[in-house]
Amino acid sequence: QVQLVESGGGLVQPGGSLRLSCAASGSIFSIYTMGWYRQAPGKQRDLVAAITSSGTTNYADSVKGRFAISRDNAKNTVYLQMNKLKPEDTAVYYCRIFLRGGDYWGQGTQVTVSS
Repeated sequence: QVQLVESGGGLVQPGGSLRLSCAASGSIFSIYTMGWYRQAPGKQRDLVAAITSSGTTNYADSVKGRFAISRDNAKNTVYLQMNKLKPEDTAVYYCRIFLRGGDYWGQGTQVTVSS
């Protein structure tokens, strides 16, 4: 059994910053890729950023230069630093990890960007 616990969401003004965290626990031997996705009301869930076990990163065009993904392998944790937030970044953010046996999702954390 694998559990993912997300934290760090909230309400922020445009131009502000937030840092999301996602800690994995349970039957974990090695995590391959870790990623963050988001889903706005009425829209599909899309990839925001991902990071491989070797540290290679990939970002959606809409967040390049504003968001940064990182991971701490010793803590089985992935982070998403979000800067220069815009109202269109408002969504529920989900972390996802890929293990040998499959992939797992977090419960989601709400990020609202509004003045």
